[in-house]
Amino acid sequence: MSDAVYVTVQADIKAKIYQGAYPDLKLPDERTLAATYAVSRSSIKRALNVLVQQGIIFKKRGSGTFVNPLYLKNQAIFQHEGNNLGVSDSFRINGQAPSIELLDFRVIPATKEQQQALFLKEGDFVYEIKRLRKLDGKPFMIEYGYVPIALLPGLNKETVSKSIYEYVEKEKSRTVTRSFMTIMAEPSTKEEQALLKLRANEPVGIMEGIFFMDDGTPLEYSTMRLHYQYLRYNAFVSLAAE
Repeated sequence: MSDAVYVTVQADIKAKIYQGAYPDLKLPDERTLAATYAVSRSSIKRALNVLVQQGIIFKKRGSGTFVNPLYLKNQAIFQHEGNNLGVSDSFRINGQAPSIELLDFRVIPATKEQQQALFLKEGDFVYEIKRLRKLDGKPFMIEYGYVPIALLPGLNKETVSKSIYEYVEKEKSRTVTRSFMTIMAEPSTKEEQALLKLRANEPVGIMEGIFFMDDGTPLEYSTMRLHYQYLRYNAFVSLAAE
């Protein structure tokens, strides 16, 4: 059974959890799920294990599989899943992806910080991409992305107004599979207050990360500055193997 099958199954179960399809928080047993999705039990087991690792469900020996009630209460909108870690793919509210408004797009010499993050040399250039993300028409994030020109020569406004990582996957047959992320908060600036509809005394959440392609090459150094109401981080820690 291909990886795509179990990924599709776990995504559908996750969507059903969002939609409240399991009001008693208990999932059907593996045999029933296998029949429902017309797949093997091994595919169901693999799909459920992914959800367990994400902290979305838990298995209680002798009782069955249950939705984690704290997950329902504290759903993060930033979720890495599948093979693509792009923001367009990872931010969701009720399954809805954000729209993109391109604020600025230009070529600049890489700063020392960008050289270090992207393993560039002095004199190398990067695309500076500034975008405003909206969910249901409401602005929630300003994104500053820096991509080495040498990796993606020929990027244009049309491409960066959509998902850059989808472009990389389709045109370059590469995927973004890893990231290193730092999460923090700072006082908001006047520009952020205007774009994100923040009051002068309200902070901005920050997600700063380096995104790596499947061969380990850093593709993008990105700083995402969010309306604080949308910054929510969940961690699931397991001290023993399942």
